[in-house]
Amino acid sequence: MTDLLLLTPDVRAERLAELKRLFPDLFTNEGRINPDELRQLVEPNEVHETERYEFKWYGKAASKREAFTPTTATLVYDEARSVNPDKADGNMIIEGENLESLKLLLNAYREQVKCIYIDPPYNTGNDFIYRDNYKKDKPKYWEETGAAANGIQLESNPETSGRYHSDWLSMMHARLLVARQLLNSKGMVFVSCDDNESENLQRILDEIFGNENFMARLIWKSRAFPDARAKTGVSTDHEYIFVYRKAEEGVLKGIGRDESKFSNPDNDERGAWMSRSILGLATREQRPNLHYSITDPSNGISYEPPANTGWRYSKERMQAMIQEGRILFPGNSTGRPREKKFRSDIESDFVAFPTIIDDVHTAHGTSEVREIFGETIFDFSKPSELVRRLISQVCERGDLVVDFFAGSGTTGHAIFTESDDSLSGVRMILIQIPETVEENSAAKRHGFSTISAITIERVKRVIQGYGDNPQPIPDAGFKVYRLQKSNFPRCEFRPDPAASEADNVASLQRYIEEKEAAFFLTLDASGEQAVFDEVLLKNGFQLHYTRTRRDDFTHNTVFEVRDPRRSALVCMAWNENIHDATLKRLRELADSGERPFFICLERSLTTTSKWNLKHILGNHFNAF
Repeated sequence: MTDLLLLTPDVRAERLAELKRLFPDLFTNEGRINPDELRQLVEPNEVHETERYEFKWYGKAASKREAFTPTTATLVYDEARSVNPDKADGNMIIEGENLESLKLLLNAYREQVKCIYIDPPYNTGNDFIYRDNYKKDKPKYWEETGAAANGIQLESNPETSGRYHSDWLSMMHARLLVARQLLNSKGMVFVSCDDNESENLQRILDEIFGNENFMARLIWKSRAFPDARAKTGVSTDHEYIFVYRKAEEGVLKGIGRDESKFSNPDNDERGAWMSRSILGLATREQRPNLHYSITDPSNGISYEPPANTGWRYSKERMQAMIQEGRILFPGNSTGRPREKKFRSDIESDFVAFPTIIDDVHTAHGTSEVREIFGETIFDFSKPSELVRRLISQVCERGDLVVDFFAGSGTTGHAIFTESDDSLSGVRMILIQIPETVEENSAAKRHGFSTISAITIERVKRVIQGYGDNPQPIPDAGFKVYRLQKSNFPRCEFRPDPAASEADNVASLQRYIEEKEAAFFLTLDASGEQAVFDEVLLKNGFQLHYTRTRRDDFTHNTVFEVRDPRRSALVCMAWNENIHDATLKRLRELADSGERPFFICLERSLTTTSKWNLKHILGNHFNAF
């Protein structure tokens, strides 16, 4: 059976092609990479042994293959569940399995994402994980990973499983490999976890992002009060958030200074100031030049520094500061001089982001869910303030955030927090598999059958306003897309073993023509839009593109399509050929220097018109 479906980029083939372009000597005459030549390039002076330091687990190679294997899936717009779609500005919630969804985003959103925040399953033994069973047939795969009508039942990962850690690692490995390609050079990723897999998680993050791009392991004090139920007698009060950057350009902004420390009680003409210690960090043996007496010129009292610290400044610098009135003397011999640090002397408005977050807790996230829905329909939701704080360290207006374990929609809540404008104009893409909720759960009682339904509804209520004091956000919105099989027909032609090869080829050609003709003949308006979206997404267009009819094409319907990065002319001639007048107009545009990218159906081209298009536009066209 052969599939005649549009594919997302074959990242594996791209990587090999780029490697061959740069280093053709690493390949054999048959075009295969030569591992011996590659090893000599990496370690030219080493005696090669089979043992080496590396992180391995069962299924690692398979997870990497799956990450770089193209998908034939697509995303279909769900208008009924979208909120203010005309104001979405690229905000999306995708209902579907996240690995396939990430692959679909790759062509259009590669290196366009500034921040990724994810809160994946912690692999506690009781939670559920996405098992990527690559051997299942495709109908069964789509039944389990597509946007099923009644949701998808995920499998638990008990500790008794012989591949308890391996299954979780493979699940995370494949998704992080794809996600990294979405980040731009200043992009950052935040990954929440607990003790269960923290060491293993750091290893795969080191491998995918490079340990040189490790930024921090933040400690989040998730529990406000000790756990009195702890059977071990130890209350685990914290979780972790790993922070990695894509490249060295990635930095955190830091947090705002505490301006309340500055005042001007003596009306100093230099403005507000704060009192700061002038003690150093070096002993007399380490820095003898920082150990000396300083004298208050107003009363002659001298002060010696502690023997284990010395002063912060050299003797010459200190004397200049005394003359400038920058040293505060205590007025008695028992006190210690301090520095007058003026606010105007501080160039940055920020100080470094702390590695410990201890002022927002899981209880705050639980309270938010309860306030939005009237009951705790989702357990252990991260507080939106925590996620907002992380995202605001990276993002500014126009930046894009991706969360592919969206859960209850906390990331969307954080971005659409009306009371805080630090994330104003930041856009989001949330992905959540339609995992079924438990039958007797509070979520089920409230009418939710899947986690993804909770994701969508929470962000909807945040935008429309909720609680006793609703604060709607009139200028915000998002579009909902569902992951599903390609809109294009599948070819299930089986050759006749008794027929000749030529007859089978001819039969296949007739089969394809008949099936395509039947498919395009039955397309309604919504179907045409879905095909249009699929074609553009797989040609690298972001889904918040604009489409305008071009009046200068009179014999075929041609649209000009634009997204924030690119434009193209698109002709979806379902049941007609590309007219000679259309080719003539394309030639005129090319001769004038515009040279547009042209997208059309393969079936709308004759051999001659296809040759002409190639001659007119070169590689600036794609027929599918």
